[in-house]
Amino acid sequence: MNTFLFMRKFTLGLVLLTLFLFSCQSGSKPEVNIIPQPQEIEIGNGSLALSGSLTINYRDDQSIKEIADYFTNLAKEQFDLNFVKSDDDFTANTLNIFYLGDKSMYGEEGYNMIINDKGIKVFAATDKGLFYGLQSLYQLMLTHKSENGIIVLTELEIKDDAMFKYRGMHLDVGRHMFPVEFIKKYIDLLALYKFNNFHWHLTEDQGWRIEIKKYPKLTEIGAFRKETLVGHGGKTPYEYDGKPYGGYYTQDEIREVVKYAAERKINVIPEIEMPGHSLAALASYPELACKPDNFEVAKRWGVFKDIYCTKEENFKFLEDVLTEVMDLFPSKYIHIGGDEAPKDRWKECDVCQANILREGLKDEHELQSYFIQRIERFLNDNGRQIIGWDEILEGGIAPNATIMSWRGTDGGIAAAKQSHFAIMTPGSHCYFDHYQADPENEPLAIGGYTTLEKVYSYNPIPDTLSRKESRYILGTQANVWTEYMETSKHVEYMVLPRMAALSEVCWTYPINKNWDSFKSRITEHFNIYQTLDYNYCDHPFEIETEEK
Repeated sequence: MNTFLFMRKFTLGLVLLTLFLFSCQSGSKPEVNIIPQPQEIEIGNGSLALSGSLTINYRDDQSIKEIADYFTNLAKEQFDLNFVKSDDDFTANTLNIFYLGDKSMYGEEGYNMIINDKGIKVFAATDKGLFYGLQSLYQLMLTHKSENGIIVLTELEIKDDAMFKYRGMHLDVGRHMFPVEFIKKYIDLLALYKFNNFHWHLTEDQGWRIEIKKYPKLTEIGAFRKETLVGHGGKTPYEYDGKPYGGYYTQDEIREVVKYAAERKINVIPEIEMPGHSLAALASYPELACKPDNFEVAKRWGVFKDIYCTKEENFKFLEDVLTEVMDLFPSKYIHIGGDEAPKDRWKECDVCQANILREGLKDEHELQSYFIQRIERFLNDNGRQIIGWDEILEGGIAPNATIMSWRGTDGGIAAAKQSHFAIMTPGSHCYFDHYQADPENEPLAIGGYTTLEKVYSYNPIPDTLSRKESRYILGTQANVWTEYMETSKHVEYMVLPRMAALSEVCWTYPINKNWDSFKSRITEHFNIYQTLDYNYCDHPFEIETEEK
């Protein structure tokens, strides 16, 4: 039968089943298990049951067609529903997807969703808004599916929009690399929780992971290390596994990932580390160092003294690399790193010291600022902007740079007070390489102790900022450094369910942000992780009384 089945038309058996499903609510209205929590929800008394065929309506707009096709393909994988296209707007028993009004009504990423006994309607002013509305619907369907396959949705109306423009998740593939299929699976998680930026950390001391055609040695040599540290990096003497490790993403693979992310309304920001964390590049082209040597791709974790020299030839090298990067990534932002760059070699280098004198710089910190500003001018001339870790504040911030504040919040505060945009990603709350439960019972991690509740408690806007200064805080991001994550399953375990908590921080904050409500909803999302085959921490509510 090509229709929805409605509660008032059910057989007696189905009515009894539905009453049983809702009886466990003890007379209260059912929980709406959407994460991040929508800004406004009004719950009615009725229900809508989906079974059999689902008619889907949308106008002949290509962007809506693409979103509708995406949703139907997603739903077909999980639900026994036959989707039927119709051209009649506002038809009953139907999922209607369409633009209504302008951004002043819904915002750039906002949407309105109505579920009642006549069907489902999703309105928005933009394709992003429609996409996010359908993600909310998808979550409802996943968490309200009965054992016999019938999906019972609560009557409701949602008005929703994002609080922060930037909602990011990071992934380090330099320490350990993951296949393209997992990168896509990771991006699917970002889409589920309405993140809009994927920060892809592609170069490191331990491996160069992006194909650069003009400099083939970067992947022939720099993408592979002889062996890898065993155990924790803070423990000596060092022990290695004796196994070669490496790999890289071809340019075709990168284009495939960028396209996949764009279809899910996610921007991919590449990171090419400079001037530090560059040992893999120096191993490939030793002349890039202040003093050429027989460099090796790093086998252990940490910070290394050998970094890019500030000689003129190196700027040409980096501009060539970034030119190929820009060809692959349409992102407005290019992340240039800038963190943990020891100045020992620059202090010993005649070229670097001559540059300090020629440019009238005070010291090596100002030389790093000169280095970053040279790169920024090149990227700005090509229509791009830089993001850097908060160390690029030292010696003077580049004119148009956005700061990613990781060493606490001071970097973000300093940037905002100088009228620079900042993204808050402090290690105290946003580092998902930290332990999330009792370390004695968890897989090896770098250290730290960042529980689900601690992530949820984060406030991205520091109290010390004025209202005007607060506007420079674009949002927040979690970082996933993979020194101790060798497998895709381990990455999943470390980000879930903490990713869900952060999504509510950067989408819902401060409206409707409620820990008790979140605890109830995230427990239902454990079923989503099982359904979609994600590994996750199933004991995130453990409270460790001892300080870690």
